[in-house]
Amino acid sequence: MKKIQMKTKFSNPVLLTILAMILLAVMAGCSSAGEAEATEDKEAAGETKRPILIQGPMPIEAETFAERLENVTIEESGSTYEFYIGTVDGYPVIVSKTGKGMENAAASTAIAIEKYNPAAIINQGTSGGHDPELNVFDIVLGERTVNIGSMKTGDRAAGEGIEPTEWKPMDVMASEGSAGEDPNAEKARYYEGDADLLAAAKAVKDSYTKGKIVEGTIGSADLWNNEVDRIKWFHENYGTSVEEMESASVAMISKAYDVPFLAIRVLSNNKTNDGAYNADTAIANQEYVYEVVKEYISFLESN
Repeated sequence: MKKIQMKTKFSNPVLLTILAMILLAVMAGCSSAGEAEATEDKEAAGETKRPILIQGPMPIEAETFAERLENVTIEESGSTYEFYIGTVDGYPVIVSKTGKGMENAAASTAIAIEKYNPAAIINQGTSGGHDPELNVFDIVLGERTVNIGSMKTGDRAAGEGIEPTEWKPMDVMASEGSAGEDPNAEKARYYEGDADLLAAAKAVKDSYTKGKIVEGTIGSADLWNNEVDRIKWFHENYGTSVEEMESASVAMISKAYDVPFLAIRVLSNNKTNDGAYNADTAIANQEYVYEVVKEYISFLESN
């Protein structure tokens, strides 16, 4: 009689379902515990270190660095964004080919942060000079970056003309309301370069012999300024050392995710002192940034 009762209980489909769920829960718990222990073991062994992300807009601004990575694999996101995943001295480093412009740089940065959780971001590449004291092959460390394309024009009716020198900066992050109607938004927003990244960059300045290295302000916008008087206007009113098309948008996204950021830009030309364009500057900058990364890795390993 007892055996019959046992058979009846286990042939009950409801009871079988409950027992199966309990068994799955126990197995999942064991699996989760095992995965947690494996993760802890990997962290203890240094296998899950957060990577350093190096960005370059164009192939010429990214591929020289990517060629120096070890154990490289390539991942793509969409039709534009490429990520070269490898190591430098055994430490994980990712080179991101972002594409040109503020939108591409911002999108690529957000993808990389969400997907790879970088410990720090360096946006590097070429730029046009705003400071007549700087020459082609000189490098600017982005003590600050600023969006020089976010502006509010004067209030002028039809036929009253255009006065670009009267345009005001517009901080789109000043409030959640209309920046165009908020008087507190009539200012430029500057993003400070991370102190530890900046220290690493300054520590290896002597490794660069093709020009001087200075700290300065990097201006970004989807603009290409060829008017020397306009360039001087930005230099005087925004304090810009150089201009390019990416760093300020990367700085904004990095700040939103609280990821350390630094822009490093080499002058490929400078219209304020007739400095002619030289494509070799892109390679020179990546060679210097490689030394910066090695120095920053040493900093991370010692902290």
